[in-house]
Amino acid sequence: MTKNINNLFFVFLFIHLLLWVLAPSLTNKNLPLDTIEALAWGSNLDWGFNKHPPLSAFAVEIFYRIFGTNDWAYYLLSQLFVIVGFIAVYKFSNEILNNQKLALLSVLLLEGIYFYNFTTPEFNVNVAQLPFWALTVYYTWRCIKYDKSTDYIFLGLFAGLGILSKYLFIYLIMGIKLVFIYFLRKGRKIKFSHYFIAGPITLLILLPHIIWLTENNYMTITYGLQRTGGVGSFIDHLIYPLIFLTKQIGLLAPFLFISFFLVKKITPKLNLKDEKLIFLFLTIIAPIFLMLLTSMIMGAKIRTMWMTPFYLFAGTFIIYIFKSQINLNKLQNFASIFIILFIFSPLAYVYVSITQTEKRTDFPGKQKAKEVQSLWDQKYKSEIYYVIGDEWYAGNLSYHLKSRPKWVSINDKKAPELMNSKERISLENIYPALIIGNK
Repeated sequence: MTKNINNLFFVFLFIHLLLWVLAPSLTNKNLPLDTIEALAWGSNLDWGFNKHPPLSAFAVEIFYRIFGTNDWAYYLLSQLFVIVGFIAVYKFSNEILNNQKLALLSVLLLEGIYFYNFTTPEFNVNVAQLPFWALTVYYTWRCIKYDKSTDYIFLGLFAGLGILSKYLFIYLIMGIKLVFIYFLRKGRKIKFSHYFIAGPITLLILLPHIIWLTENNYMTITYGLQRTGGVGSFIDHLIYPLIFLTKQIGLLAPFLFISFFLVKKITPKLNLKDEKLIFLFLTIIAPIFLMLLTSMIMGAKIRTMWMTPFYLFAGTFIIYIFKSQINLNKLQNFASIFIILFIFSPLAYVYVSITQTEKRTDFPGKQKAKEVQSLWDQKYKSEIYYVIGDEWYAGNLSYHLKSRPKWVSINDKKAPELMNSKERISLENIYPALIIGNK
């Protein structure tokens, strides 16, 4: 039975990967905005960028070195991040639920949340968080349950990589801090030496980025604050949290709908002395509540996509509180609804991709790069080494041009010097970028 469930789980993973690599690969003419942005950063690697920490850029650059300008590779990269997250959710759920069928169902339910299917072709900082978010929760549980030094090492490692993906990962870290506070107050014994493992490893991983931040006037933090809208008016402290809640209910509607087909009646099991339930509350509900609290206190906008990793264990939570109401011998209705949703989502993506023609993914990036290359070859015999401009236009050239020039922001401190190059072409009349020939 165990082997059969595992096989079924990996079949599901394979089909998910196949569908969500093929759907965008066959219908998109250009990579999405955020993926091009990450590739732009990756062409000129650093320990941080104007908007985000560097991990997403590191990931796409590795794939570029292997696969080059094959768009399907970056859709594959995105799905690999999703699938690793799913595997961690499955392993965690198996320990929490003590039932492989239920663990499998906890992952299958995630197909009802569009963060884990429809939006995943666009590899970005939100997708980059997924495996590290899931693995951090999993190893936090293992630390609490087993108190092994190796688990604390992995906890520190994945927490550090998660923060290097996106700063919002800190909301999970705050939830985990609450986990340790709760279990220590409950008398859970943890070896004194283990207190000094996870934290230092996380800080060590973050150290190069922290140094970069101090040398670059904390620009990524400034950008993040600007994206929230800054400190709002009094009415914003009320409206933005309400908007946030409304959007969360809306995006969870399909998930809740398919969950309905699992339970006989809606009578949740809520024992506030249950340690597993408390753990789930502190790692799932607490980060969401803290995000809501941020909106209330700051009067700040919370963008929907920021919540991408927050619901990874929503299926685990639902199944845990309704465990006694699930009949594992009668799953035909759920299976039917799940299969319909599983197939419908990529078909909907394909439909939107084909019928809507003013998207970023319709941008003629390859064609523009050929035109620019031809213009350069008519004037110079050297390669193009730099492209100056924004992440989208200049980033597309950096990705598609045969020499893989480094992207440089117009606001970069070295941009003025590069602009004085003898070999340069301003594309202002045909394209918002400047190409530079000398190293």
